[in-house]
Amino acid sequence: MINDDPTVSNPDNYTTLWENDFVRVLDYQDTPGTQTVPHRHPNSVMITLTDFQRRLHSGERVFDTGLHAGNAVWLPAQRHSGENTGTTPTHVILVELKGASAGEESAAALGPAR
Repeated sequence: MINDDPTVSNPDNYTTLWENDFVRVLDYQDTPGTQTVPHRHPNSVMITLTDFQRRLHSGERVFDTGLHAGNAVWLPAQRHSGENTGTTPTHVILVELKGASAGEESAAALGPAR
């Protein structure tokens, strides 16, 4: 069985900074060209520390996104893999919700909500 926890499936990129019964705070970092393997995120808030360009994949679906440093965006529960398609490293903080607030993955959810 594949472990969909990003800290297990992509340990070079995801680090747990802090966790309790309600949230888990992850640090994500990569460099241009880095590709992650498929993993899941519950409902989360993503805080961008750097500008970035990414391509997300979920099954046959592809979503290109880019955000500037200093944004805070909602990331609905989803399973995806990602690729840094930009020219700069990516550095974000993810605040993952737990329990009933974690949400169910939706086939429509891919990438940050706009």
